[in-house]
Amino acid sequence: MENSIETIWKNGFLKDSALVAPKLNNLYNQKSKHIVDKFQRMFKMNLILIVFGSFIVLIASFMVGLPYTGVPMFIGMNVLVFLNKKLFNSLKLVDKCKNTYDYLKAFDSWLKSQININKKFARFFYPFVFLSMITGFWMKKSGSQRIGDHAVQKLLLTYPDLQLVGGVPVVGVLGALLIVGILALLAGRIYEWDLKIIYGRIFKKFDELLADIKELRA
Repeated sequence: MENSIETIWKNGFLKDSALVAPKLNNLYNQKSKHIVDKFQRMFKMNLILIVFGSFIVLIASFMVGLPYTGVPMFIGMNVLVFLNKKLFNSLKLVDKCKNTYDYLKAFDSWLKSQININKKFARFFYPFVFLSMITGFWMKKSGSQRIGDHAVQKLLLTYPDLQLVGGVPVVGVLGALLIVGILALLAGRIYEWDLKIIYGRIFKKFDELLADIKELRA
């Protein structure tokens, strides 16, 4: 039987102009548009909040005497925004004239590419933030002396044979490098955790919608 319900549904998602299953097509068109539009709104808002937060960090860092933390973090956060703004602009290149299924596949491809790029960037960003914080506290003045130098002097009183590199304990350098390595190694998972917190519900609805349409087309 040529006009089985499976054939009708399948053809209904091949072309938006198809005369079969128009209500079903329209339903999935509306659902896909709602999900993608909601993601775009949240994505834009997230970038705005990061920029706003970067200025708060910058101003607060000078107020509490941690400019060596605030300035690098301000730069890093805005580089992150610049990168994602370019990625977001590339989403506009996705052809919205395609049928629902092809558009969702194109969006899914863009989304995975965006996530992969950000996971790679995270390998540098998270260690960069950690080093900025360490540097900031080390350089912070306590009276007429930096906190880092004051800490080293106290350590030398207890451990006079403490090895230093550029005035910094070797064990401290090794410890910092170890943490940097761990952050770089786990950066992808940390980023995915951040994504799940912010976009988890949208991603779940999108995956369910795409799975439904794939099943109907099978």
